[in-house]
Amino acid sequence: MSARAGRSRRRAPRGDCGWDRVAGWYDGWVGQRGSRYHRALAIPALLDLLRPQPGEAILDVGAGQGVLAPYLLGEGVRYTGVDASPRLISIARRRHGAGARFFVGDARELDRLPGVAGQRFDAAVFLLSVQDMDPLDAVLRSVASVCASEARIVLVMTHPAFRQPRHSGWGYDPSRKLAYRRADAYLSPMSVPMKSVAGCAPTRSHHRPIGGYINGLATVGFTVDAMTELPDLPGSQRRSSRRPSVQPDVPLGIPPGVPPTPAMGSQEIPLLLGLRAVRRAPPRLLNPRGPERSARHRVRPGEPRSAAERLTGVSTGPATR
Repeated sequence: MSARAGRSRRRAPRGDCGWDRVAGWYDGWVGQRGSRYHRALAIPALLDLLRPQPGEAILDVGAGQGVLAPYLLGEGVRYTGVDASPRLISIARRRHGAGARFFVGDARELDRLPGVAGQRFDAAVFLLSVQDMDPLDAVLRSVASVCASEARIVLVMTHPAFRQPRHSGWGYDPSRKLAYRRADAYLSPMSVPMKSVAGCAPTRSHHRPIGGYINGLATVGFTVDAMTELPDLPGSQRRSSRRPSVQPDVPLGIPPGVPPTPAMGSQEIPLLLGLRAVRRAPPRLLNPRGPERSARHRVRPGEPRSAAERLTGVSTGPATR
């Protein structure tokens, strides 16, 4: 989803309408239950990685108009959605407010957001939203601060290795009759302006290599333990789309009359990437020399403190009381 809490909130240039001004267009594309790509690819991938359990508290970061809410509410979770767009949150509350909570806020400052600050969520999810947010380290640090000591974070995004906006695309090799995927940038993080909508200044997609996400999650105590990569829909299920960050995966440059085949790459080059990261509480270690040791481990005055004292009778220091 494109309208997201925690998108860069630097002062916008004059004339920048932001995501709130394109909320109507975006909602028209996504709809109440998600676009074709949400329903067939992104949402099933997220649910498979998340594996929500009844009663869990789950935070949807960049919830937009709440298309994920009915899917998670159907699993019996306690759902909270956050987005930076008041218009999209208004739509979410109107559609799903009976069973969910929605807040307007910045994903970089969740620990200050009323209704979210002080909570301890069992999981946080980013459904096609994290690439609309910057800087990543601030967003992950904020999300980790409202997660429980044992929690998980699930991200579903367009694949950073193959789907960099304006820096990747399809080519066709006539000698091999084979379509291929071209990428002319990957390692360097970049902020890429997207196509302008409704006369507004373009929104931006923030590209980072996959390692940026894995290392960023590790920095806040989460370790990636699962990953999924999804190709585009089969050709018969595709249709034209004006989606700014998930475009139908149609190989270009194929001569007329050449039938598409799996070898042309669309089912071999992934469209989406999903990551799950977990944080587990450290095991509690009992230190027999620490302040929590039981009475039978305490050293009484005059009692030898160590094996060396018991063998030699020579004191190595004052007894612990």
